[in-house]
Parts: sequence; structure tokens; C-alpha cells
Amino acid sequence: MKPLQMALKRGMLSQRDTAVIFHDLDVMHARLDRIRNAFPEAHLHAVAIKANPVVGVLRSLVEAGAGLEAASWEEVSLALAAGCPPERIVFDSPAKTDWELEQALQLGVRLNADNLDELERLDRLQPTYPLGVRINPQVGAGSIAMTSVATRGGKFGMGLEETDLRALFARFPWLGGLHVHVGSQGCPMSQLVEGVLRVYRAGLKVGVRFFDMGGGLGVNYRDTAASPAPEEYARALRQACPEWAQVPLVSEFGRWIQGPSGQVAARVEYVKEGRLAVLHVGADMLLRLAYAPQDWYNRMEVLDSTGQPKSGPLSSWTLAGPLCFGGDIIGRGVELPDIRPGDWVVVHDVGAYTLGMWSRHCSRALPLVLGWRAGNLFVLKARESLEDVVRFWS
Repeated sequence: MKPLQMALKRGMLSQRDTAVIFHDLDVMHARLDRIRNAFPEAHLHAVAIKANPVVGVLRSLVEAGAGLEAASWEEVSLALAAGCPPERIVFDSPAKTDWELEQALQLGVRLNADNLDELERLDRLQPTYPLGVRINPQVGAGSIAMTSVATRGGKFGMGLEETDLRALFARFPWLGGLHVHVGSQGCPMSQLVEGVLRVYRAGLKVGVRFFDMGGGLGVNYRDTAASPAPEEYARALRQACPEWAQVPLVSEFGRWIQGPSGQVAARVEYVKEGRLAVLHVGADMLLRLAYAPQDWYNRMEVLDSTGQPKSGPLSSWTLAGPLCFGGDIIGRGVELPDIRPGDWVVVHDVGAYTLGMWSRHCSRALPLVLGWRAGNLFVLKARESLEDVVRFWS
């Protein structure tokens, strides 16, 4: 039975629930286990919070022994709320304030500095445990420039070719490791391997005590079964570098673990001429589908009002969201069966970088989030009430 069908049957949706997100925790944990098995040398697998910040999802990962990677102090707070021990939190923001650095050191969270100025600020605080520094491997952009972070002159980290690591480690004796991240989505396996190994080999020369390999493993949204595999990635690293994993590893995968774990069902409110269906989810949640359709794609299907899959001849449909601007389109020319008001359009593989990017345009409430595990459905996050929305803007 499909999750939506079960939720409808059990009366878990009210009239106000015109959209609902399902997060399959079984899929999420299976993918985390694949990362662990591919990289058994790692002593910490920290899942990126920005991929999916729902505390119930994060808590499930923490209970399974994972760490959490935070890109802001607010995300550190989410990690703590999810019960993550400070030593399993990796704090990576490129804009850490003095107060945040102080708090991080007091708590004992793992921390990767972004630049020389931050290293100097940390030195004044006299760290008592080894910290890392982010190094840009300078291997260029992938096919999606906006999600690539290893170009020359990029905003993250210190350029590998411009940085004297030996002098840096001598100047800051508490410095213990290097951190690298090539990009998220659009970076081929060869580019990930080259970027990681450029920094890793440089780290071995200066005697690093740990190496944070970042994340970056993409998802094939057209066919998740054919996505780049962590086993393939690990094999490529080992083949290209016999010295691989001579020091403890940290990973920060997010998209690969979370993406295929989620789906969103949006009720069809109206069907207009020209096969245009108006849904209750659009650019509020699926920003990249609306703003960068040339780079992004998600599989879609149609269910009837009871949650049963619809069949029949396929036609070309335009799927429009509920927001008040003309670009709120999440699908053009999508081949789907006949759509009627009251049906549901399900968008697959939305477990990463969707709800966490929620837009407040038109002040639509965040939808209900249901967890799915071992055939059971339960609430991970209640739908925002009208009072919640008013409180947000008050």
C-alpha cells in the first residue's frame, strides 16, 4: 500500500492537508548503511543537516550512530535538539562569528575553519582539541555551477595552490585535519576523486591527524537505481591512492542519503485549459524545479483521490504551484495520465534540499511530514497552523 493511500485510509489527513511529505526512514537507514560499508575506515559519518533539517529525521540518524554536519549555528542547535553528542557534530559555516566559535569550543563540537582570519580568531581562543581547516582543491566546477564549490576564487576554504600547509600547521599547533568538499550534484565521479585526493595527499605530507572528505555524491533523479554508488566512489579512491585512509576519516554525505527517502503528495485543486493542473506545492518547496528546470528533474506520478495510482493514456501536462507569480511551474511537458481536481500528484526523491529550502512567498504553511518505517506511518512534523504562520511574521 502506498503511503498516501495508508494516510488517507487511517484518517491522518484533515481538509487542510492539501500537501503531505512522506519520509521513508527505512530507505534513509539503508543508504546510510551503504555509506558505512563503503567507507569502513571512517570513524564518523556526519549527515548534512541542510539536506533535511526535520528534527525527527535527524534524531533517527543520531540513534543509528551517525553524526550531523551543521552549516550554521542554528543547525548546531537542531543537532543538539536531535540528541546528537557535541563530538559527533561537525560545524562548517563559512561565516562563523566570534560568539559561535566560543560556543563551539565550549561545547566541544568538531569544527572546520574556513579561512586564515578564522584560524587567527580561533588561536586567540586557545583550542584544547584538534580542529580542521577547509581547503579548496581547485578542480573547477561541475555541470551545475551554482552547486560547485571547487573553482578558483570560490567563496569556500583556502586555495590549495596558494596555501603553505606546512607553515599553517606550524603556526597553529592545534590544527589537526583538513576538510574538502568539491560540490553537490553535477560533479562527475572523476572530479570528486581528483578533488578529494589532491587535498588528502597534501594532508599526508604535513601529518594530519584526521581527514574530512566532505560529501558530494549525487543522485540520478531520473533513475535513482542508476545513481552514482558509494561503493564505486570508495573503490575509485582506493585504486587511485594506495595510501587512502591512513588517517581517520570523516564524511558529510547528505543528498545521497536523504534524496530518495522522500516524496511529496500535492492535491490538485483545479485543472485548466491546455492540460494545466494547479497543485498545492510549487516553488515554495521545489525551488530548483521552478527556477532552474534546465538543471533539475524529479519523477512524478498521479494518484486518485483515494491514493490509488491512475492509469490510462498519457498526455503532456503543465504542473503549476499555488504561488502568485507566473514562474511557479514545477513541470512542463510532463507525460501523465488524465488529471482531475481532487487527484494527487506525487513528486518523488524530494528527501533532500526541498523542505529545508522552503520559501515564505505568499506565507503558505509548511505541510505535514509523516515518517514511514517498517510499514508504519507516524508524524515527524505537524503541519504549521495559521497561528504558527502569524507568529513567524510577528
